[in-house]
Amino acid sequence: HKLSAETAHNIGVKALRYGFYPKQPVPLLPVKLGELELANPLGLAAGFDKNADCYNGAFALGFGQVEVGTITPLAQPGNPRPRVFRLAEDEAVINRYGFNGKGMAFAAGRLQKHKKRPYAVLGVNIGANKLSEDKAADYEIAAKALCSYADYLTVNISSPNTPGLRDLQDAEGLKATLEASFAGCKSANIKLPIFVKLAPDLTKTALYQSMEAALAFPIAGFILTNTTIERPEHLLSRHKHETSGLAGAPLKPYSEQILSWAASFKTTAKGNFDLISVGGIASAEDVLLRLLMGATTTQLYSALSIHGPYLPARILSDLAHVMTLNNIKDCASIQGQIQNYEAARAYLRDVFSKLSSA
Repeated sequence: HKLSAETAHNIGVKALRYGFYPKQPVPLLPVKLGELELANPLGLAAGFDKNADCYNGAFALGFGQVEVGTITPLAQPGNPRPRVFRLAEDEAVINRYGFNGKGMAFAAGRLQKHKKRPYAVLGVNIGANKLSEDKAADYEIAAKALCSYADYLTVNISSPNTPGLRDLQDAEGLKATLEASFAGCKSANIKLPIFVKLAPDLTKTALYQSMEAALAFPIAGFILTNTTIERPEHLLSRHKHETSGLAGAPLKPYSEQILSWAASFKTTAKGNFDLISVGGIASAEDVLLRLLMGATTTQLYSALSIHGPYLPARILSDLAHVMTLNNIKDCASIQGQIQNYEAARAYLRDVFSKLSSA
């Protein structure tokens, strides 16, 4: 934390790539994401491993799934530096990286070395280049090039750091983007689960419209949510006015609200799909809350940069402990059981009081 945020991020990626990380046992808490079997309900969100450099090291930290990217067809430098800011007092990060990365050809070279193994689920998150005039076409190109290396594909249309990208969340934009993504996989003769990643800044009406448009395609589900462009009044850091995506603890209420709406929508929607909850997750309590509210599994990123590499094992050990104390057989048995936020919170207060007394 004495280093700049971006330098620390880059060192963290290299450390994981070359094996410099804590090797800790983690409990097996299996969950099913569609037909995929995950070791546990905690994943590493896209944005950390942008070029598929260190996914094996991330799995070794304990994550049940790792999502690499966002990967674009062409390499691009991203936005000017400084573009990442720690808000230490707020346990938050603001980033405006802008899909900086080495492009799909480089990532494909890294992913070719991936050896699939039980319970370690690898997702590939794809996006459009900043200067592309036909952003939907970029998704087709990236999907075709990368789908054969992935256990699932994520269509990222919600980053606030690429101009015009969030416009793809409306019905017409979403239709064009998903048509292109499925066409890319079809061209590669690959069939795999495809998820759509949405923003936390959607209204309830806009969220439902996006979900309805997406469900016209055989998607596997939604990843909720990306970073927010909102700035809560309670932020303390001097960096709070930096522009673009806010992540970490202040994102929590936004992502929880979107999950609540999406879980409610799911009860009346046709077809079956999964919800992956992201945003402000930093503890076993956070994971358990999202599962109770209807998430199939969860992801984190900012908390890793704030709390360090021991965090995934600590979360999973705490989660296993509290499940044992409360006779919770497995993660599936609690998914979506208490979708009302206040009721879920009340339940968790009781659950974690037992953990404290133990």
